[in-house]
Amino acid sequence: MELSKRLAAIAGLVTERAVVADVGTDHGYVPIYLVETGKCERAIAMDVNQGPLDRAFMHIREHKLEKRIEIRLSDGLKSLRKGEADTVIAAGMGGGLIIRILEESKETAESIREFILQPQSEIHKVRAYLSRNGFCLTEEKMAEEENKFYPMMKLVHGEEPAYTELELYYGRKLLAGRDQTLRRFLIKEEKRLEGIYQGIKEQPGEAVKLRRWEIRTELMRIRQALALYR
Repeated sequence: MELSKRLAAIAGLVTERAVVADVGTDHGYVPIYLVETGKCERAIAMDVNQGPLDRAFMHIREHKLEKRIEIRLSDGLKSLRKGEADTVIAAGMGGGLIIRILEESKETAESIREFILQPQSEIHKVRAYLSRNGFCLTEEKMAEEENKFYPMMKLVHGEEPAYTELELYYGRKLLAGRDQTLRRFLIKEEKRLEGIYQGIKEQPGEAVKLRRWEIRTELMRIRQALALYR
């Protein structure tokens, strides 16, 4: 099983020999890769919809891994029992959904050793939630694939210092390590926002005025982050 760059980066964060629960598994590619390569003993492929589970099972059967990868219909972690998994992966979904999944299954989440999260949106809100609720960042990556950027993180239970604003938006360890993929993302975003701003800078109206303020605020953050690379 050959994974995309995004999925390979996610799989690379998993601790070896762990039992993995992949929430929102879709095609089941990550559990198949982890078990097939021997990185993990067993896995549970979970999804809230039957269609993705059927696709995942088809791929699992093609790889003859039915005895080592279980499929399970589940809304987030609700069908996962305490002690069944060491690692939870939640990737390719909105940040608000990841927060809801963790919030609605706190007791189960407390039994999990490590979490690998890849929010597609509102990542600053996810980081703020994790910081407030006893999650400690151990590793952080950003993958670039087909001109899109995917930040992801590995966490365990524990306490850590409060995040700065830049760390909430762009990642504590990515910034500390002067991650070059993050730098490319920041440069791309700076150019994109500058273009939007030029297109609306002369337009009237309160809504446009608010949008200009939002863009200026975001550009200021981006430039502060880029200054760390100099």
